Amino acid sequence: MNRTDALVPEPFGPLQGIRILSTGTLIAQPFAAALAAQMGAEVIQVEHPGGGDTVWRSLGVKLPTKDGTGTVGASWLQERRNSFYITLDLARPEGRELFLRLLRVSDIWMESSKPGSCARWGLDDAAVLAANPRLVIAHVSGYGQTGDPEYLRRVSYDMIGQAFGGWMDQTGFPDPEPPTRAAPWTADYITALFVLWSSLAGYIHAQKTGEGQAIDLAQFECVHATLGGTMIEYFRQGSVRERSGNRATAFQPCDTFRARDGWIAVVAAGAVFDRILPVLGLDPADPRWRRAHTELDSIPGVEFDAILRGWIAERTVKEVERELNRVQIACSPIMSSRDMGEDPHYRARGVHVEWEDEQVGRLQGTGVLPKFSRTPGKIWRGSAALGRDNELVYGTFLGLSAGELRDLREKKVL
Repeated sequence: MNRTDALVPEPFGPLQGIRILSTGTLIAQPFAAALAAQMGAEVIQVEHPGGGDTVWRSLGVKLPTKDGTGTVGASWLQERRNSFYITLDLARPEGRELFLRLLRVSDIWMESSKPGSCARWGLDDAAVLAANPRLVIAHVSGYGQTGDPEYLRRVSYDMIGQAFGGWMDQTGFPDPEPPTRAAPWTADYITALFVLWSSLAGYIHAQKTGEGQAIDLAQFECVHATLGGTMIEYFRQGSVRERSGNRATAFQPCDTFRARDGWIAVVAAGAVFDRILPVLGLDPADPRWRRAHTELDSIPGVEFDAILRGWIAERTVKEVERELNRVQIACSPIMSSRDMGEDPHYRARGVHVEWEDEQVGRLQGTGVLPKFSRTPGKIWRGSAALGRDNELVYGTFLGLSAGELRDLREKKVL
């Protein structure tokens, strides 16, 4: 495999030297590749020549481009940094051949499509692994590559993954209030984390053995895997968890509370519960309050909740935050984007940084997380326009000339 022609200008991060081809759209799969790019991996994002990832490129508030010819969505600008962008129609025979040639000099291929799509394009696992036996293939879809045929034909998006995977039945307030999705695109982001860690696990195996393999990632399963003991409770006891709002069902306080000027979250689990009693003027030795901690619907439990809510309602968010943190009780204001942008701890940790985006200019947003002590990630490039790197990528790896690229564009292969 050719490693002499790295595209990233300067090696950095723990994933330097890994090359990833990404062909999916919207958030789950391409975001996994984008996370790798922020840690030093060389990511080549393949988009369809007809318009690319048009939905994601326009998500969120739209900012005008520097040349005044269009707009770009804030989500794309935040989440699509450090990548190289090419166009290619995989459904065309010439596109398939070019793509196979790119796969030969890659470590990981991440894709998202309905099951069977890649096979129709002549890019089934057998053909791809024949071209590069060490390649790791991450197939990302709503319902998986195998299973009930009726489900495999279905379309899925973030909310569908949350609904089918089990989150929404537990998120929100009890009936008759509707189930609630986790915002903004939490099923996609969780799936992206599964895609990235499993792809890197496959890559480590390939480095040790020389054997590539395919990974089947269903969005609903990534959601389902985060439900804790939900399914053990069902299969063992027939128990079905119900929505309880923000309130924990096993102990209190663990909820959101209304202060004089806003909302605050308070949690006092285990021995920490004893610390909140003197704050409220309650005697820690009184056995009623011991019961109130875990017996939420008992008379002491209801009384304690009323006392705490009354105490918080009489104070500002800042006053509650200061008083409870003083005695080491976990609490936090419900932070808005304004709150986070102005908070001293966010600033002290350097969470928000500035970078230059090719399309819209100087931006400030969330930086690279988490922080590595020896091999930190970085932002060396913002997002880029559709097909921005066709000449660079195809020229570097496939040796295509300007004339050949022009011919492929005219044929709409690129």
